[in-house]
Amino acid sequence: MKFNAGSYDVIVIGAGHAGCEAALASARMGCRTLVITLSIESIALMPCNPSIGGSGKGHLVREIDALGGEMAVNADKTLIQMRMLNTTKGPAVHSLRAQSDKYKYHMEMRRVLENQENLEIIMDEVVEFVSDGNRVEGVVTKLGAHYCAKAVILCSGVYLRSRIFIGEVNFESGPLGLMGANELTNSLMTLGVKLARFKTGTPARVHMDSLDFSKMEIVHGEDNPEPFSFMNDSLEFEQHPCYLVRTNQRTHDIINENLSRSAMYGGYVEGVGPRYCPSIEDKVVRFADKPSHQFFVEPEGEYSKEMYISGFSTSLPYEVQLQIYKSVKGLEHCRMIRPAYAIEYDCIDPLQLKATLEMKDIESLFCAGQFNGTSGYEEAAAQGLMAGINAVLKIKGKEPLILDRSEAYIGVLIDDLVTKGTSEPYRIMTSRAEYRLLLRQDNADLRLTEKGHQIGLVTRDRYERFLRKKSDIEIELSRLSDERVLPSDVAGIFAEMGSTPIKGGMSLYELMKRPEVDYKLLEAIGKGPIQELDQRVKQQCEIIIKYEGYIQKQLKQVEQFKKLEKRGIPENVDYEAIEGLRLEARQKLSKIRPLSIGQASRISGVSPADVSVLLVYLESRSRGQQSQ
Repeated sequence: MKFNAGSYDVIVIGAGHAGCEAALASARMGCRTLVITLSIESIALMPCNPSIGGSGKGHLVREIDALGGEMAVNADKTLIQMRMLNTTKGPAVHSLRAQSDKYKYHMEMRRVLENQENLEIIMDEVVEFVSDGNRVEGVVTKLGAHYCAKAVILCSGVYLRSRIFIGEVNFESGPLGLMGANELTNSLMTLGVKLARFKTGTPARVHMDSLDFSKMEIVHGEDNPEPFSFMNDSLEFEQHPCYLVRTNQRTHDIINENLSRSAMYGGYVEGVGPRYCPSIEDKVVRFADKPSHQFFVEPEGEYSKEMYISGFSTSLPYEVQLQIYKSVKGLEHCRMIRPAYAIEYDCIDPLQLKATLEMKDIESLFCAGQFNGTSGYEEAAAQGLMAGINAVLKIKGKEPLILDRSEAYIGVLIDDLVTKGTSEPYRIMTSRAEYRLLLRQDNADLRLTEKGHQIGLVTRDRYERFLRKKSDIEIELSRLSDERVLPSDVAGIFAEMGSTPIKGGMSLYELMKRPEVDYKLLEAIGKGPIQELDQRVKQQCEIIIKYEGYIQKQLKQVEQFKKLEKRGIPENVDYEAIEGLRLEARQKLSKIRPLSIGQASRISGVSPADVSVLLVYLESRSRGQQSQ
């Protein structure tokens, strides 16, 4: 029996990292929002690594924060370690990585959701979509509740028809023993949604007291850790160490001897796994020449004895897992609390999505997170935020917010999904961004806060902070351009450093271009800022000056990119009728229906010659319309 349980502007299915951001964005933008989750205990759950950020992923977290999302704020509240990765390389690839207290992260995000105006949470399972033709109008739950909505956002994560694999043993279950969602898949298929089957995995958790840390290499956090959120100037928390260990020949021998018992290699799993996060079996097989593989032993929380064995996921049987973990120095007597496992689940072919993350053929149904074929909390949260924003903008009859590849890593992520699709769980990487020198994590607020303010998601405090920082940077760059330094001012210091002396007077701006010059040196010669500047302002000024030539070059590339992005393609184009297009191009263009020439040029199977034919067709079509 169904009963009418109420009406909402937006319904969010799932309360993982995508669902939390989608729901908060919707509610904060003024829409009455309902979150339906299988378990209250799974809100912002970290079923895999209890960390936020990392290479490329840290950029996403900063961008979420700049737009008014919650992930960075929550990460800063629940830190147990913070490190900056890739510091030996340029600023374009610097990435923050936070080790979070898994349980605090869940509790803090749950508290934020429960206290958010316009937001309700219920524990139930969505089993059916209510639709009127090609438009979703609500959902039905397992308990018989029928909820109406103007938009629905599906953030099911890895829960749809999820199945756990541990060696020869497999059973229906969500991650970490939580129940899965087994009925919604049928409703999606009835709507005509094309699904895929992906898999991911997680390592074992072992008891802290059973480990010998003296045999491991200790990994400390930063001495002066930088916050994730632009709303925080500094961080105060107790840093907990992580540890580095390595496999050995004995480990590899055990794995090779039992390879046929692995769920992956034994043929039990049909889903495709993530290439960039392979199991230990994959590492041993694919890199057979390597004598060892490193992995990290990381705390799950401040008050937990569980230690996460990062980089050591496996689907081998339980008893074999015990053998391989105990073969590693420092883990000889480890006691396993939770075994490693692989999990298989239903997800969507993202080519069915618009750039707004709304389904192309099912109006008012938005999708976000791992259901879209991605991996990682950060990728999920970024999509959830954008789906929430665009669902509200659609309801209010406003233009959508679509970030392009030159504006944000979020734009790269979504464009890759909806233009290229993915045959395996997608992971963001700095190498995917063509304009990564412009899309640094340090300037995410300068790139995106104004956009967040325009849509009503950025608070007044955040916006005023952004304006102050922007003004401080402009004033300081002007000062550095105006003030000059004489050879005598730096002769002694440069001689001591072994640097080439300057021959004549030059501006501080020009002086800063030299690799050895930074704010510490300017202060040493009495040319520091007149008033104390925020460290992030100094950082921006240094990067802008030192990388000026490269930045200008990328800005010119972006100009060309924008020209192609502005060449829009009408939705009603009949690609089958365009003479000169190759068969593959016709099929791909008809399926994806790109919004612009730029997007069309990025579709796999569409050649430069096809793009030229398309440009000629659009020009001819435009002249024909003008003559009518």
